[in-house]
Amino acid sequence: MTPIPSRLGPYEIIALLGSGGMGEVYRARDPRFRREVAVKVLPGDFAADPERLKRFEHEARAVGALNHPNILTVHDLGTEGGTPYLVTELLEGSTLRERLSRGALPLAKLFEWATQIANGLAAAHEHGIVHRDLKPENVFVTQDGRVKILDFGLARLGVGHDGPVGTTLTMTEVGVTIGTAGYMAPEQVRGKPVDVRADLFSFGCLLYEMLAGKRAFPGET
Repeated sequence: MTPIPSRLGPYEIIALLGSGGMGEVYRARDPRFRREVAVKVLPGDFAADPERLKRFEHEARAVGALNHPNILTVHDLGTEGGTPYLVTELLEGSTLRERLSRGALPLAKLFEWATQIANGLAAAHEHGIVHRDLKPENVFVTQDGRVKILDFGLARLGVGHDGPVGTTLTMTEVGVTIGTAGYMAPEQVRGKPVDVRADLFSFGCLLYEMLAGKRAFPGET
């Protein structure tokens, strides 16, 4: 694992929150505003990979174009010593996956959270952004019950849209499958072009899991 830095730009690193294929996330402090934030860093070996770096910048552009209470808020984007980083609001709570590990949701809670997910998706779609990887791991529930959609690293921008995004940026070519098994729409599984309907399929999978307490499509492939 990459050694934990003491500072990235103006941000004072406090602790490592987690790591995965798309980077490492740290709890940090922004002394200028006296607030704690989350800093997502692309590790050195990944930063040297043009494709991974492109996806990292892609996520920043995708989320930065949005301003909605049900989508993770981006504060800043920068580079320190050749290390690119993304600064977002710091969330306290748990992922939907962690909550579902305890079983199905009560109906009232299901409707409350599902409505917030739908509102966040609608805002993204209005900006021409298709998430393409909606799953319980990418939905966060804060301690006060606010639902946030995370991780737009696989998103597709500007699909049939002339709004604020202003361009078409496709991270994958036709014939390449990208996403998570069990939540991808059939056309996405086949590597075909997707639009907002792919997110609606994934949302349906989420609803099923929230109601039944088990995945709609549990297969590994």
